[in-house]
Amino acid sequence: MRNILEVNNLSFGYKKDSLLFENFSITLKKGEIKAIVGASGAGKSTLFELILSSLKPSSGSVYCANCSEVFQDPYSSFHPSYTLLNQIADVASLDELDSYLKSINLEYELLLKLPHELSGGQLQRASILRAMLMKPELLLLDEPTSALDNVIQLEVMNMLIKNLNSMGMLLITHDLELAKWCADEIIMI
Repeated sequence: MRNILEVNNLSFGYKKDSLLFENFSITLKKGEIKAIVGASGAGKSTLFELILSSLKPSSGSVYCANCSEVFQDPYSSFHPSYTLLNQIADVASLDELDSYLKSINLEYELLLKLPHELSGGQLQRASILRAMLMKPELLLLDEPTSALDNVIQLEVMNMLIKNLNSMGMLLITHDLELAKWCADEIIMI
């Protein structure tokens, strides 16, 4: 099976004499979850920016299949002036909307609202919903459940795991227990 993510000998630093990554490599296949765990400032979110080509590495290469991402701050993920449903429909098919809504315990009526009208947890689930409806081969998750209570967190993670047949996931988390529970491999940085 072909890798959906290949990071080979990646080096990067914001300052030339201080590297966040030096010869960092990781591969990911469909059906796998790998977790990146580390303290704040260790470079976890920077790694996603490198994968998404928002930043250019000093050396090394990155191959990334069709991907969707869920960022830690859901308020920055949506435009404030448009309903969530309009923003989701702009980038994804709504064919499986009802089944995903049910699996993440989110009401359809909430999608008819503007982002600021939802709680952080509701908006984060809408962000996860949008990412899933985009049908990615690779799902990049940056602290996707940190704004959710434990019950909703479990529901969302179970839904994500049930969809591993069609994608792979790279998860950034501070929660080592969550990583141990769901990941095939944990990478400490």
